[in-house]
Amino acid sequence: MTTPARIAAHGDTEHAALIGITVPLMGGRWQRDRIVLGQSIPPAMAAGIARSGNVAIDLSYTDTPTLRLTAPSRVVLAYDAQDLPTARGALIAASAQGGWPIAADPQSLALLTLAERIAQSEIPVLLEGPTGTGKEVLAQFIHRLSARESGPFVAVNCAAMPEAMLEALLFGHKKGAFTGASDTGEGLFRAADKGTLLLDEIGELPLALQAKLLRALQEGEILPLGATRPIKVDVRVIAATNRHLAAEVEAGRFREDLLYRLNVFPLRLPALRDRTGDIAALAFGMLLRHAPGPEQPGWIDRAALSLLETHAWPGNVRELENVIRRAILLADGAEVIGAGHIVFDTAVRPVVKAAAEAAAMAVPLSDKLSSRDSALPSALSPGKSARSLSDVAFASEARAILETLANHCGNRAATARSLGISERTLRYRLASMRGAGLLAVGGAA
Repeated sequence: MTTPARIAAHGDTEHAALIGITVPLMGGRWQRDRIVLGQSIPPAMAAGIARSGNVAIDLSYTDTPTLRLTAPSRVVLAYDAQDLPTARGALIAASAQGGWPIAADPQSLALLTLAERIAQSEIPVLLEGPTGTGKEVLAQFIHRLSARESGPFVAVNCAAMPEAMLEALLFGHKKGAFTGASDTGEGLFRAADKGTLLLDEIGELPLALQAKLLRALQEGEILPLGATRPIKVDVRVIAATNRHLAAEVEAGRFREDLLYRLNVFPLRLPALRDRTGDIAALAFGMLLRHAPGPEQPGWIDRAALSLLETHAWPGNVRELENVIRRAILLADGAEVIGAGHIVFDTAVRPVVKAAAEAAAMAVPLSDKLSSRDSALPSALSPGKSARSLSDVAFASEARAILETLANHCGNRAATARSLGISERTLRYRLASMRGAGLLAVGGAA
Protein backbone atom coordinates (compact mmCIF):
# COMPACT_ATOMS: atom_id res chain seq x y z
CA MET A 1 0.00 0.00 0.00
CA THR A 2 1.43 3.40 -0.94
CA THR A 3 0.62 6.12 1.56
CA PRO A 4 1.76 9.74 1.98
CA ALA A 5 4.31 11.23 4.34
CA ARG A 6 6.44 8.19 5.08
CA ILE A 7 3.68 6.17 6.76
CA ALA A 8 4.72 2.54 6.50
CA ALA A 9 2.10 0.17 5.21
CA HIS A 10 1.24 -3.48 4.75
CA GLY A 11 -1.23 -4.72 2.15
CA ASP A 12 -2.90 -3.10 -0.84
CA THR A 13 -4.56 0.25 -1.54
CA GLU A 14 -8.07 -0.79 -0.54
CA HIS A 15 -8.28 1.79 2.27
CA ALA A 16 -6.81 4.68 0.29
CA ALA A 17 -10.00 6.76 0.68
CA LEU A 18 -9.80 6.78 4.49
CA ILE A 19 -6.05 7.31 4.47
CA GLY A 20 -6.38 10.12 1.95
CA ILE A 21 -8.73 12.19 4.14
CA THR A 22 -6.84 11.49 7.35
CA VAL A 23 -3.09 11.33 6.92
CA PRO A 24 -2.49 14.64 5.09
CA LEU A 25 -4.22 16.48 7.95
CA MET A 26 -2.28 14.82 10.76
CA GLY A 27 -0.06 16.92 12.96
CA GLY A 28 3.40 16.28 11.53
CA ARG A 29 6.26 13.83 11.30
CA TRP A 30 6.01 13.09 15.02
CA GLN A 31 2.64 11.47 14.29
CA ARG A 32 2.90 10.18 10.74
CA ASP A 33 6.26 8.48 11.14
CA ARG A 34 4.99 6.34 14.00
CA ILE A 35 2.06 4.71 12.19
CA VAL A 36 1.97 1.45 10.26
CA LEU A 37 -1.34 0.98 8.46
CA GLY A 38 -2.37 -2.22 6.77
CA GLN A 39 -4.90 -4.97 6.24
CA SER A 40 -4.58 -8.37 7.92
CA ILE A 41 -1.23 -7.50 9.52
CA PRO A 42 0.28 -10.78 10.81
CA PRO A 43 0.35 -10.87 14.65
CA ALA A 44 4.12 -11.36 14.75
CA MET A 45 4.63 -8.31 12.53
CA ALA A 46 2.20 -6.22 14.62
CA ALA A 47 4.06 -7.21 17.79
CA GLY A 48 7.37 -6.19 16.22
CA ILE A 49 5.94 -2.84 15.15
CA ALA A 50 4.74 -2.20 18.70
CA ARG A 51 8.11 -3.16 20.20
CA SER A 52 9.83 -0.64 17.92
CA GLY A 53 7.75 2.15 19.46
CA ASN A 54 5.34 2.49 16.53
CA VAL A 55 1.60 1.83 16.28
CA ALA A 56 0.19 -0.99 14.14
CA ILE A 57 -3.34 -0.32 12.90
CA ASP A 58 -5.13 -3.17 11.14
CA LEU A 59 -7.84 -1.80 8.83
CA SER A 60 -10.87 -3.63 7.48
CA TYR A 61 -14.40 -3.03 6.22
CA THR A 62 -17.49 -4.12 8.12
CA ASP A 63 -21.19 -3.35 8.56
CA THR A 64 -20.66 -3.32 12.35
CA PRO A 65 -17.78 -0.87 12.98
CA THR A 66 -15.44 -1.39 15.90
CA LEU A 67 -12.25 0.08 17.34
CA ARG A 68 -10.25 -2.19 19.66
CA LEU A 69 -6.90 -2.11 21.39
CA THR A 70 -5.75 -5.73 21.09
CA ALA A 71 -2.41 -5.08 22.79
CA PRO A 72 -0.31 -2.01 23.62
CA SER A 73 0.20 -0.04 20.37
CA ARG A 74 -1.78 -2.63 18.38
CA VAL A 75 -5.21 -1.49 17.18
CA VAL A 76 -7.94 -3.06 15.07
CA LEU A 77 -10.17 -0.60 13.18
CA ALA A 78 -13.11 -2.05 11.27
CA TYR A 79 -15.23 0.68 9.69
CA ASP A 80 -18.10 1.38 7.33
CA ALA A 81 -16.80 2.72 4.02
CA GLN A 82 -19.97 4.82 3.73
CA ASP A 83 -19.14 6.75 6.91
CA LEU A 84 -15.59 7.97 6.38
CA PRO A 85 -15.86 11.07 8.65
CA THR A 86 -16.55 8.88 11.69
CA ALA A 87 -13.83 6.43 10.68
CA ARG A 88 -11.41 9.35 10.35
CA GLY A 89 -11.94 10.29 14.02
CA ALA A 90 -11.36 6.68 15.03
CA LEU A 91 -8.17 6.45 12.96
CA ILE A 92 -6.74 9.64 14.47
CA ALA A 93 -7.48 8.33 17.98
CA ALA A 94 -5.79 5.03 17.15
CA SER A 95 -2.74 6.85 15.79
CA ALA A 96 -2.24 8.73 19.08
CA GLN A 97 -1.55 5.59 21.12
CA GLY A 98 1.44 5.95 23.39
CA GLY A 99 0.35 9.14 25.13
CA TRP A 100 0.52 11.50 22.15
CA PRO A 101 -1.95 14.36 21.66
CA ILE A 102 -5.21 13.70 19.80
CA ALA A 103 -5.90 16.45 17.29
CA ALA A 104 -8.12 16.75 14.22
CA ASP A 105 -9.33 20.35 14.29
CA PRO A 106 -7.31 22.81 12.15
CA GLN A 107 -6.68 25.01 15.22
CA SER A 108 -5.25 22.13 17.20
CA LEU A 109 -3.15 20.87 14.31
CA ALA A 110 -1.69 24.35 13.80
CA LEU A 111 -0.95 24.59 17.53
CA LEU A 112 0.88 21.25 17.54
CA THR A 113 2.86 22.20 14.46
CA LEU A 114 4.00 25.37 16.21
CA ALA A 115 4.74 23.46 19.43
CA GLU A 116 6.84 21.00 17.42
CA ARG A 117 9.04 23.86 16.24
CA ILE A 118 9.25 25.39 19.71
CA ALA A 119 10.34 22.03 21.15
CA GLN A 120 13.61 22.25 19.23
CA SER A 121 14.61 25.39 21.13
CA GLU A 122 15.29 26.08 24.80
CA ILE A 123 13.07 29.14 25.17
CA PRO A 124 10.55 29.28 28.03
CA VAL A 125 6.95 28.56 27.06
CA LEU A 126 3.76 29.88 28.65
CA LEU A 127 0.66 27.74 28.09
CA GLU A 128 -2.60 29.62 28.55
CA GLY A 129 -6.15 28.33 28.36
CA PRO A 130 -9.22 27.35 30.36
CA THR A 131 -9.07 24.55 32.90
CA GLY A 132 -9.33 21.10 31.35
CA THR A 133 -8.11 21.95 27.85
CA GLY A 134 -4.99 19.74 27.95
CA LYS A 135 -2.14 22.06 28.94
CA GLU A 136 -0.16 19.27 30.61
CA VAL A 137 -0.58 17.06 27.52
CA LEU A 138 0.87 19.85 25.39
CA ALA A 139 3.76 20.35 27.84
CA GLN A 140 4.59 16.63 27.67
CA PHE A 141 4.42 16.83 23.88
CA ILE A 142 7.00 19.65 23.83
CA HIS A 143 9.24 17.67 26.18
CA ARG A 144 9.05 14.48 24.11
CA LEU A 145 10.04 16.29 20.90
CA SER A 146 12.89 18.22 22.51
CA ALA A 147 16.55 17.34 23.01
CA ARG A 148 15.61 16.72 26.65
CA GLU A 149 13.38 13.74 25.84
CA SER A 150 15.65 11.32 27.70
CA GLY A 151 15.57 13.54 30.80
CA PRO A 152 12.81 13.71 33.42
CA PHE A 153 9.48 15.44 32.95
CA VAL A 154 8.28 16.80 36.31
CA ALA A 155 4.86 18.43 36.68
CA VAL A 156 3.78 20.35 39.76
CA ASN A 157 0.56 22.20 40.51
CA CYS A 158 1.54 25.38 42.32
CA ALA A 159 -1.97 25.79 43.75
CA ALA A 160 -2.03 22.30 45.28
CA MET A 161 1.19 22.49 47.31
CA PRO A 162 1.13 23.71 50.94
CA GLU A 163 2.25 27.34 50.95
CA ALA A 164 4.55 26.87 53.95
CA MET A 165 6.43 24.06 52.17
CA LEU A 166 6.36 25.46 48.65
CA GLU A 167 9.86 26.92 48.64
CA ALA A 168 11.43 23.74 50.00
CA LEU A 169 9.48 21.58 47.55
CA LEU A 170 10.58 23.66 44.58
CA PHE A 171 14.15 24.57 45.45
CA GLY A 172 15.10 21.93 48.02
CA HIS A 173 16.50 22.30 51.52
CA LYS A 174 19.47 21.41 53.65
CA LYS A 175 19.22 19.08 56.62
CA GLY A 176 18.04 21.05 59.66
CA ALA A 177 16.90 24.05 57.58
CA PHE A 178 13.57 23.99 59.40
CA THR A 179 11.72 21.97 62.02
CA GLY A 180 11.25 18.45 60.72
CA ALA A 181 13.97 18.68 58.05
CA SER A 182 15.77 15.53 59.21
CA ASP A 183 17.20 14.88 55.73
CA THR A 184 18.33 16.94 52.78
CA GLY A 185 15.67 17.44 50.10
CA GLU A 186 16.72 17.95 46.49
CA GLY A 187 13.57 19.82 45.40
CA LEU A 188 11.69 19.66 42.12
CA PHE A 189 14.15 21.83 40.18
CA ARG A 190 16.96 19.38 40.82
CA ALA A 191 14.62 16.44 40.22
CA ALA A 192 13.99 17.89 36.75
CA ASP A 193 17.68 18.52 35.99
CA LYS A 194 18.47 17.86 32.30
CA GLY A 195 14.72 17.68 31.69
CA THR A 196 11.55 19.76 31.81
CA LEU A 197 9.67 21.25 34.76
CA LEU A 198 6.00 22.12 34.26
CA LEU A 199 4.77 24.75 36.71
CA ASP A 200 1.01 24.45 36.43
CA GLU A 201 -1.22 27.20 37.85
CA ILE A 202 1.80 29.51 37.93
CA GLY A 203 -0.51 32.40 38.83
CA GLU A 204 -0.94 30.89 42.31
CA LEU A 205 2.76 31.19 43.14
CA PRO A 206 3.32 33.63 46.08
CA LEU A 207 5.11 36.87 45.21
CA ALA A 208 8.11 36.04 47.38
CA LEU A 209 8.72 32.82 45.48
CA GLN A 210 8.16 34.53 42.15
CA ALA A 211 11.37 36.52 42.77
CA LYS A 212 13.28 33.32 43.49
CA LEU A 213 11.84 31.65 40.39
CA LEU A 214 12.91 34.64 38.31
CA ARG A 215 16.51 34.22 39.47
CA ALA A 216 16.41 30.50 38.71
CA LEU A 217 15.27 31.27 35.16
CA GLN A 218 17.79 34.08 34.61
CA GLU A 219 20.87 32.51 36.19
CA GLY A 220 20.16 28.79 35.87
CA GLU A 221 20.79 28.26 39.57
CA ILE A 222 18.80 27.75 42.75
CA LEU A 223 19.47 28.37 46.43
CA PRO A 224 18.00 25.61 48.64
CA LEU A 225 16.63 26.55 52.05
CA GLY A 226 19.47 26.66 54.58
CA ALA A 227 22.17 26.69 51.89
CA THR A 228 24.76 29.44 51.44
CA ARG A 229 25.88 28.62 47.91
CA PRO A 230 23.65 28.38 44.84
CA ILE A 231 23.45 25.16 42.84
CA LYS A 232 23.48 25.12 39.05
CA VAL A 233 20.53 23.40 37.37
CA ASP A 234 19.79 22.68 33.72
CA VAL A 235 16.00 22.79 33.50
CA ARG A 236 13.58 23.94 30.86
CA VAL A 237 10.58 25.55 32.53
CA ILE A 238 7.13 25.42 30.98
CA ALA A 239 4.52 27.47 32.82
CA ALA A 240 0.77 26.97 32.52
CA THR A 241 -2.16 29.04 33.72
CA ASN A 242 -5.90 29.42 33.29
CA ARG A 243 -5.61 33.10 34.25
CA HIS A 244 -4.76 36.18 32.24
CA LEU A 245 -1.37 36.95 33.76
CA ALA A 246 -1.24 40.48 32.36
CA ALA A 247 -4.35 41.25 34.42
CA GLU A 248 -2.69 39.63 37.45
CA VAL A 249 0.28 41.97 36.96
CA GLU A 250 -2.05 44.97 36.86
CA ALA A 251 -3.65 43.77 40.10
CA GLY A 252 -0.26 43.44 41.78
CA ARG A 253 -0.49 39.68 42.19
CA PHE A 254 2.17 38.70 39.65
CA ARG A 255 5.61 40.15 38.93
CA GLU A 256 5.89 41.92 35.61
CA ASP A 257 9.54 40.92 35.15
CA LEU A 258 8.67 37.26 35.71
CA LEU A 259 5.84 37.49 33.19
CA TYR A 260 8.25 38.79 30.55
CA ARG A 261 10.70 36.01 31.38
CA LEU A 262 8.03 33.29 31.05
CA ASN A 263 6.14 34.80 28.15
CA VAL A 264 8.87 34.38 25.54
CA PHE A 265 6.56 32.21 23.48
CA PRO A 266 2.94 32.00 24.61
CA LEU A 267 0.68 29.22 23.34
CA ARG A 268 -3.05 29.51 23.94
CA LEU A 269 -5.23 26.40 24.00
CA PRO A 270 -8.79 27.11 22.85
CA ALA A 271 -11.79 25.84 24.77
CA LEU A 272 -13.20 22.57 23.44
CA ARG A 273 -16.33 24.31 22.13
CA ASP A 274 -14.06 26.34 19.82
CA ARG A 275 -12.40 23.27 18.27
CA THR A 276 -15.27 20.92 17.56
CA GLY A 277 -13.18 19.08 14.97
CA ASP A 278 -11.32 17.42 17.85
CA ILE A 279 -14.41 16.04 19.57
CA ALA A 280 -14.96 12.83 17.57
CA ALA A 281 -11.27 11.87 17.73
CA LEU A 282 -11.08 12.65 21.46
CA ALA A 283 -14.23 10.62 22.12
CA PHE A 284 -12.78 7.58 20.31
CA GLY A 285 -9.50 8.05 22.17
CA MET A 286 -11.36 7.91 25.47
CA LEU A 287 -13.27 4.87 24.27
CA LEU A 288 -9.95 3.10 23.63
CA ARG A 289 -8.72 4.10 27.08
CA HIS A 290 -11.78 3.20 29.13
CA ALA A 291 -13.40 0.37 27.14
CA PRO A 292 -10.55 -1.83 25.95
CA GLY A 293 -12.29 -5.19 26.49
CA PRO A 294 -14.38 -7.08 23.89
CA GLU A 295 -17.39 -7.07 26.22
CA GLN A 296 -17.54 -3.25 26.16
CA PRO A 297 -18.67 -0.84 23.42
CA GLY A 298 -16.29 -0.61 20.48
CA TRP A 299 -17.83 2.24 18.51
CA ILE A 300 -19.66 5.59 18.77
CA ASP A 301 -22.35 6.16 16.17
CA ARG A 302 -22.87 9.33 14.16
CA ALA A 303 -25.96 10.40 16.12
CA ALA A 304 -24.03 10.28 19.42
CA LEU A 305 -21.10 12.18 17.91
CA SER A 306 -23.48 14.85 16.60
CA LEU A 307 -24.77 15.38 20.14
CA LEU A 308 -21.22 15.69 21.43
CA GLU A 309 -20.26 18.17 18.73
CA THR A 310 -23.13 20.53 19.53
CA HIS A 311 -22.60 20.62 23.30
CA ALA A 312 -21.07 23.77 24.89
CA TRP A 313 -18.52 21.83 27.04
CA PRO A 314 -18.06 24.20 29.99
CA GLY A 315 -15.80 21.54 31.55
CA ASN A 316 -13.78 21.09 28.34
CA VAL A 317 -11.95 17.78 27.78
CA ARG A 318 -12.44 16.63 31.37
CA GLU A 319 -16.20 16.91 30.93
CA LEU A 320 -16.03 14.99 27.65
CA GLU A 321 -14.19 12.19 29.42
CA ASN A 322 -16.91 12.08 32.08
CA VAL A 323 -19.59 11.82 29.39
CA ILE A 324 -17.80 8.98 27.54
CA ARG A 325 -17.17 6.98 30.73
CA ARG A 326 -20.83 7.44 31.64
CA ALA A 327 -21.91 6.32 28.16
CA ILE A 328 -19.78 3.17 28.42
CA LEU A 329 -21.57 2.28 31.64
CA LEU A 330 -25.03 3.09 30.28
CA ALA A 331 -24.37 1.05 27.12
CA ASP A 332 -24.41 -2.02 29.41
CA GLY A 333 -22.88 -4.49 26.97
CA ALA A 334 -24.07 -2.87 23.75
CA GLU A 335 -21.53 -2.89 20.94
CA VAL A 336 -22.15 0.72 19.94
CA ILE A 337 -22.63 3.89 21.97
CA GLY A 338 -25.69 5.67 20.64
CA ALA A 339 -27.38 8.98 21.28
CA GLY A 340 -29.44 7.46 24.09
CA HIS A 341 -26.26 6.71 26.04
CA ILE A 342 -25.05 10.32 25.99
CA VAL A 343 -25.85 12.10 29.25
CA PHE A 344 -24.21 15.44 29.86
CA ASP A 345 -23.08 16.72 33.25
CA THR A 346 -25.97 18.29 35.14
CA ALA A 347 -25.51 22.03 35.38
CA VAL A 348 -25.79 22.30 39.17
CA ARG A 349 -23.31 25.19 39.16
CA PRO A 350 -24.26 27.54 36.31
CA VAL A 351 -22.74 31.01 35.97
CA VAL A 352 -24.21 33.31 38.61
CA LYS A 353 -23.85 36.70 37.00
CA ALA A 354 -25.67 38.54 39.75
CA ALA A 355 -23.49 37.09 42.48
CA ALA A 356 -20.30 37.61 40.49
CA GLU A 357 -21.16 41.24 39.84
CA ALA A 358 -21.99 41.73 43.50
CA ALA A 359 -18.63 40.37 44.59
CA ALA A 360 -16.69 42.30 41.96
CA MET A 361 -18.52 45.61 42.47
CA ALA A 362 -18.82 45.32 46.27
CA VAL A 363 -22.63 45.47 46.20
CA PRO A 364 -24.18 43.80 49.26
CA LEU A 365 -25.80 40.49 48.42
CA SER A 366 -28.62 40.72 50.93
CA ASP A 367 -31.15 41.94 48.40
CA LYS A 368 -30.07 39.41 45.81
CA LEU A 369 -30.03 36.53 48.26
CA SER A 370 -33.57 37.28 49.31
CA SER A 371 -34.78 36.22 45.87
CA ARG A 372 -33.02 32.88 46.09
CA ASP A 373 -34.75 31.09 43.29
CA SER A 374 -33.60 33.64 40.71
CA ALA A 375 -30.14 34.73 41.85
CA LEU A 376 -28.60 31.38 42.77
CA PRO A 377 -28.37 27.97 41.11
CA SER A 378 -30.45 25.10 42.41
CA ALA A 379 -27.57 23.59 44.37
CA LEU A 380 -27.23 26.85 46.33
CA SER A 381 -30.91 27.43 46.97
CA PRO A 382 -32.49 26.29 50.24
CA GLY A 383 -35.23 23.75 49.83
CA LYS A 384 -33.76 22.28 46.64
CA SER A 385 -31.75 19.08 46.83
CA ALA A 386 -28.25 18.88 45.35
CA ARG A 387 -27.11 15.81 43.46
CA SER A 388 -24.42 14.79 45.96
CA LEU A 389 -22.91 15.65 49.32
CA SER A 390 -19.90 17.21 47.56
CA ASP A 391 -22.25 19.55 45.66
CA VAL A 392 -23.88 20.60 48.94
CA ALA A 393 -20.48 21.29 50.51
CA PHE A 394 -19.24 23.18 47.48
CA ALA A 395 -22.42 25.23 47.27
CA SER A 396 -22.33 26.14 50.98
CA GLU A 397 -18.70 27.17 50.78
CA ALA A 398 -19.29 29.23 47.63
CA ARG A 399 -22.25 31.00 49.21
CA ALA A 400 -20.23 31.91 52.30
CA ILE A 401 -17.29 33.20 50.24
CA LEU A 402 -19.47 35.35 47.97
CA GLU A 403 -21.39 36.86 50.90
CA THR A 404 -18.23 37.61 52.90
CA LEU A 405 -16.42 39.03 49.88
CA ALA A 406 -19.31 41.39 49.17
CA ASN A 407 -19.58 42.42 52.83
CA HIS A 408 -15.90 43.40 52.77
CA CYS A 409 -16.33 45.49 49.60
CA GLY A 410 -14.36 43.03 47.49
CA ASN A 411 -11.28 43.19 49.77
CA ARG A 412 -9.81 39.69 49.59
CA ALA A 413 -7.39 40.12 52.49
CA ALA A 414 -10.23 41.14 54.82
CA THR A 415 -12.42 38.37 53.43
CA ALA A 416 -9.73 35.74 54.07
CA ARG A 417 -9.25 36.95 57.67
CA SER A 418 -12.99 36.87 58.28
CA LEU A 419 -13.27 33.33 56.93
CA GLY A 420 -10.20 32.15 58.85
CA ILE A 421 -8.24 31.13 55.75
CA SER A 422 -5.14 32.47 53.99
CA GLU A 423 -5.48 34.86 51.08
CA ARG A 424 -3.82 32.25 48.89
CA THR A 425 -6.45 29.67 49.87
CA LEU A 426 -9.15 32.21 49.06
CA ARG A 427 -7.62 32.76 45.61
CA TYR A 428 -7.62 29.01 45.04
CA ARG A 429 -11.28 28.73 46.12
CA LEU A 430 -12.29 31.56 43.78
CA ALA A 431 -10.38 29.93 40.93
CA SER A 432 -12.20 26.65 41.61
CA MET A 433 -15.54 28.44 41.61
CA ARG A 434 -14.67 30.17 38.36
CA GLY A 435 -13.58 26.88 36.80
CA ALA A 436 -16.85 25.25 37.92
CA GLY A 437 -18.83 28.03 36.25
CA LEU A 438 -20.00 29.59 39.51
CA LEU A 439 -18.27 32.89 38.71
CA ALA A 440 -18.26 34.69 35.42
CA VAL A 441 -14.77 35.16 33.97
CA GLY A 442 -13.20 38.13 35.70
CA GLY A 443 -15.75 38.06 38.54
CA ALA A 444 -14.34 38.47 42.06
CA ALA A 445 -10.89 38.80 40.62
